[in-house]
Amino acid sequence: MESLFLLIPIAAVFVVIAVAIFIWAVKGDQFEDLNREGERILFDDDDDTPKS
Repeated sequence: MESLFLLIPIAAVFVVIAVAIFIWAVKGDQFEDLNREGERILFDDDDDTPKS
């Protein structure tokens, strides 16, 4: 029972940190362009120049 008095506040702090990071990511436009990275992986750049 005594361990709950320690674990519940620690869990609450972790939840607050996770929510703060999520809000920071949303406000920083991290989720604006969801298709670009998926298309970048699938389609090659059309660079015909040899790399040296």
